[in-house]
Amino acid sequence: MAACGEIMSFSETSFLTISGPLLRRGNHNKHCLAFPVLYPDEPGRGSRLRPAKTMPTPVKAATNEDVVKMMAGKQAKMDKVMLRAALTVRRKHKEDIKEAVVNQLDALTDRIGWNVALELISTEINPRTKKPKTSRETVIKDWYEKKNVKGERVVYTAHFEVDSGFGEPGAITVINRHQKEFFLESIVVEGEGFAFGPVNFPCNSWVQSNKDLPSKRIFFSNKPYLPSETPTGLKELREMELNELRGDGKGIRKLSDRVYDYATYNDLGNPDRGSEFARPTLGGEKIPYPRRCRTGRLPTDTNMLAESRVEKPHPIYVPRDEAFEELKQGAFTAGRLKAVLHNFIPSLIASISADNHDFKGFHHIDNLYKEGLILKLGLQEHLFKKLPFVKKIQESSEGLLRYDTPSILTKDKFAWLRDDEFARQAVAGINPVSIERLQAFPPVSKLDPAVYGPPGSAITEAHISGQLDGLTVQQAVEEDKLFMLDFYDICLPFVDRINVMDGRKAYATRTLFFLTPIGTLKPIAIELGLPPQQPGASRPSVVLTPPRDATSNWLWMLGKAHVCSNDAGVHQLVNHWLRTHATMEPFIIAAHRQLSVMHPVFKLLHPHMRYTLEINALARQNLINADGVIESCFTPGPIGMEMSAAFYKHLWRFDLEGGIAVADATQPHGLRVILPDYPYADDGLLLWSAIARFVSSYVRIYYPDSEASRVRSDSELQAWYHECVNVGHADHRHASWWPRLDTPDDLVALLTTLIWLASAQHAALNFGQYPLGGYVPSRPPLMRRLIPDPERDADEFRAFVADPHCFFLSALPSVLQATKFMAVVDTLSTHSPDEEYLGETRDGTAPWTVDEEAAAAYRAFAAEVAVAQDEIDRRNADTNRRNRCGAGVLPYELMAPSSGPGVTGRGVPNSVSI
Repeated sequence: MAACGEIMSFSETSFLTISGPLLRRGNHNKHCLAFPVLYPDEPGRGSRLRPAKTMPTPVKAATNEDVVKMMAGKQAKMDKVMLRAALTVRRKHKEDIKEAVVNQLDALTDRIGWNVALELISTEINPRTKKPKTSRETVIKDWYEKKNVKGERVVYTAHFEVDSGFGEPGAITVINRHQKEFFLESIVVEGEGFAFGPVNFPCNSWVQSNKDLPSKRIFFSNKPYLPSETPTGLKELREMELNELRGDGKGIRKLSDRVYDYATYNDLGNPDRGSEFARPTLGGEKIPYPRRCRTGRLPTDTNMLAESRVEKPHPIYVPRDEAFEELKQGAFTAGRLKAVLHNFIPSLIASISADNHDFKGFHHIDNLYKEGLILKLGLQEHLFKKLPFVKKIQESSEGLLRYDTPSILTKDKFAWLRDDEFARQAVAGINPVSIERLQAFPPVSKLDPAVYGPPGSAITEAHISGQLDGLTVQQAVEEDKLFMLDFYDICLPFVDRINVMDGRKAYATRTLFFLTPIGTLKPIAIELGLPPQQPGASRPSVVLTPPRDATSNWLWMLGKAHVCSNDAGVHQLVNHWLRTHATMEPFIIAAHRQLSVMHPVFKLLHPHMRYTLEINALARQNLINADGVIESCFTPGPIGMEMSAAFYKHLWRFDLEGGIAVADATQPHGLRVILPDYPYADDGLLLWSAIARFVSSYVRIYYPDSEASRVRSDSELQAWYHECVNVGHADHRHASWWPRLDTPDDLVALLTTLIWLASAQHAALNFGQYPLGGYVPSRPPLMRRLIPDPERDADEFRAFVADPHCFFLSALPSVLQATKFMAVVDTLSTHSPDEEYLGETRDGTAPWTVDEEAAAAYRAFAAEVAVAQDEIDRRNADTNRRNRCGAGVLPYELMAPSSGPGVTGRGVPNSVSI
């Protein structure tokens, strides 16, 4: 997709650069004097100060003042302080019998020493041993007593006895001698008279049994430290923790591991199943691609370079803390169950009947939402005869067999037929990042002409001159009136390979739009291109213009359907999967490997990395794999991921160019969007600017402009970015366009872009998939027929003229393909009950940082996000904004930050979490 428009610097326009061509952007001392010491009181009554018992101390008479001072010093040094630790452990909502039995056994064995032990570590070192000051090992006292406590969270207690000169606690080690892992949410350490308390340790991690993890787990307090400012008592632990997370790059990873490492995409195919299920490795010089999280599985039997697969429902490895939590897992499982029910019946039909059923009319599609799949297709009788249990499923789960009506149909059932709605979807639909401003006419391909023929478009002035409200083509270009969806260069190299497949047909498309005086777009020409029959020869192309009669109307509808099919494939494989999911993964892996949890940048990024590795692993297992959902439901089929890789190789840049947005100091955000009513860009700028201001405030707390060299001298930060570029995105490591990381401004731009990608950009591309695309005729993800051509096939053309309605439906996905697609995008569009949204509180059970200045910056950000949501609501009620308000027009809510669970068509989660 050729970039166009003014080039801007990365630091100035990162929102625009990443958004597509339009938007680039605790035994006291018996020898001491009486001294108040903190002791635990009776259970449930906390702790209080009790006077310490005294014992006579045989001390020789002091002969001088120095001896007195020496003895007083020794006495003070031997004083002890008792500290209380409260550990919050999250329990599962639902346990199976095996888990319940193990929990009871762990409670019993806890009493005989198979317990959970802790050690408190100071930020200071012992001057004698040169090692960190540590408490004695202590154990949780009340695990057995609370074995039957109900509730999601249980708070356990432990006590530390430390010297009064222990210093500030900076870390806690935990060893789990039980049989089962547990999820440790937080630890709080406090004590009366404790100068540093309370001290919070946000853990949010699974603590494995020592039979799985012999080493102690390390948890740090919520006090951020740059590497150069790390207290001496924590330096060794800081590096030790990172080394454990990096692993050694060897062996098969166990599900209990916490190791982050890299691998290529060599696990998408399954050659052991058959040659037709083999897929090329993505990543490397031949086919560049971002790296994924390494699992270390053994190679396949038939290809030593391909990694063996773990098929559903067996879990695929991700570092333990990256796995879905119970609420998320439950929601995802429920979604998968729903998908199975929706997919189960069509699969049975396809296996029993030799026919791959087409929809017989639009009313059959409507019945998917009204009465369910099998009720009106005349197929249930033979199913019930051969598989009687299907009837039981129908009777008991009839509601689950129905699809929810997509939002796109709720306000105007026939809106999809209109050209203005087709155009509106380009700026307020599922894929609003592909529209670009046309800067020269005719459009020109950047593909090699020796292979793909002359570069010029087949669209001529004669095709469009009558559609420009009296302007010449040159005037329309100069006045920024012409826009384009250009899928030509992305698709053309793959069209021949698609068209030789049974039941898949494609063109490489270009669509031109004219900006009307009221701010809406209208399509004025569609180019449908095929590759030349011989290298370098002219390309056979069809140009369609708005219809003037019945025949041209149906051809125009088929042309728009092919454009939508191109758009659906590019959206799913490139803009959604590649540019948010896949390109973010290396940044997340590197963050865990190179940034300590104490690092302020890690603390900033952490909410925006939640669940991404897990959802990407599930995608490799179920969605983008050979014969997976994406291959089954989208036109590119088995070559889809190669198309994604081609975009990464030739067109993806972290600093993408700007196009429709240009710098404008008079605008609130310093940017102006050339399209006057562009919902995605308009709302996106609100969130982008809020993120940028927050990140700028946050970064300057730790990297003030007066000490700009701090960025360059930060060893962890530089190691993180270096690894992101040179390992995670190794195939682009020599590219000149990678931004530098030398100054606070560089860091602000980099972090803003990453947070934008993980939150708002992903939300805009994901959560509208079912609400806006769940009606297949409106935006078919797959096409099965080319445009009828009287010269190529006269009989086909006559059949088209005789029954265009039937021909159109036969070109769309079959019943099986459509229902599978709908089931999957319904699941992908669903918000989990435990979703964390942009601008929501980050405190939870333990504050995410002890730094009040950073917390204040976040509160200001949350307030700005709330204001942005109010502004989006106002815009959606503005009748002058015709792309989001009007008769039958859906409001644009994909950038509205908040949402409830379910398929809502709105909400901006912090991370790529589905």
